[in-house]
Amino acid sequence: MKLPYIPRRFLFVFGTFFISLFMYIDRACISAAKDPITGDLGLNDNQMGWVLSAFALGYALFQVPGGLMSDRFGPRKVLAGIISLWSLFTALTGLVKSYTGMLIVRFLFGASEAGAFPGISRAVYSWIPMKERGIVQGINFSGSRVGAALAMPLVAGMITALGWRASFVVLGIAGIVFALLWYILFRNKPEDQKGLSEKERAYILASRQQPEAIKPPPLTAGKLFGSGNMWLAMLQYFGSNFTFFFALTWLLPHLKETYELDLMQAGLYAAAPFVAGALGNWVSGSVVDAIYRAGKWKLSRKVPAIIGFSLMIIGLLGSLSMDTAISAVAMLSLAIFGADMTLSPSWSFCIDIGKENSGSVSGTMNMAGNIGSFITALAFPYLMSWTGNVTTFFYVAAGLGVVSVFAWIRMNPEKSLS
Repeated sequence: MKLPYIPRRFLFVFGTFFISLFMYIDRACISAAKDPITGDLGLNDNQMGWVLSAFALGYALFQVPGGLMSDRFGPRKVLAGIISLWSLFTALTGLVKSYTGMLIVRFLFGASEAGAFPGISRAVYSWIPMKERGIVQGINFSGSRVGAALAMPLVAGMITALGWRASFVVLGIAGIVFALLWYILFRNKPEDQKGLSEKERAYILASRQQPEAIKPPPLTAGKLFGSGNMWLAMLQYFGSNFTFFFALTWLLPHLKETYELDLMQAGLYAAAPFVAGALGNWVSGSVVDAIYRAGKWKLSRKVPAIIGFSLMIIGLLGSLSMDTAISAVAMLSLAIFGADMTLSPSWSFCIDIGKENSGSVSGTMNMAGNIGSFITALAFPYLMSWTGNVTTFFYVAAGLGVVSVFAWIRMNPEKSLS
């Protein structure tokens, strides 16, 4: 019996989904391990904030180089190398014996992960038809949220069974195996992929975003940072990441301490916003494509993003009036659902205006977003120590959401950087 043909671009998306999933399991596991790490290394909350922000700083600084590498050498080799490196530093996290060593390893872990999403964006440009771009971006980022959701209870269970050091080593080994599979199975362009039917190949080539008829000159820093579109994309992504990185880093410890939960309970509660985030990515990706198919390119990016930021603001402010862990998590889940609704239009926008330079453009946006992450990891513990409560942090995050709505009103996906 002959098996039905599975479109190879679907298998490509399956692979990028798992890249996102592994990336966020490895990224979120340090939040679940916060108590044993601080206990073993003798760290306070402000020092732990620097450990978390060291990752975000490395991740932000190497976004553009990572994107440039994928544009130049192709996402097959670059992503395989990136996955291998971040997995190595995940394993090395479990061997660290000092505060300084932890800062260095987590900075290098962030730098190693930096080119992953820009590399995926460059691959999406070559592999995915324009009318499928929104849902594909939604699927990719939902993988990261599923990974973060799994990491909270999964890593909490691993730490209980194996200890935090062995848990990081096991996760690192699993990532290196996946990197090898990616290198063996994936090719940079559908033109080079074995097993791709001629019908699917022709469909992809005819319906993906077309390159310029005349090859444009290389994208310079002056053109990149001289674009108002680029600065608006960076600004709104800063606002999105400022909220999301709180969920990835401080939410579990915050719930554990505020509501007097044990580690497993806090891990299960902290997983809920990431499940909501995965749903937000799927909903947003579907809306992006539905509006695009209706012939409204600009609105297909603007509408889901503006709705998303509005929900984020409501959830953040609403969480301040909640008295129980369940009600607070419900409102924060709404906030993360909204924040993640902004991802598919944001990354689709970067591919729209970047084309052959999508890796560089998306890396620049992600760099700005992760400066937001860097600030979040420090802002939460420092604002709490200065004010004695978390209220100020949530007002700042909501204010950035308002600014991001105005940024999206001005953004134009039809204005290419080429």
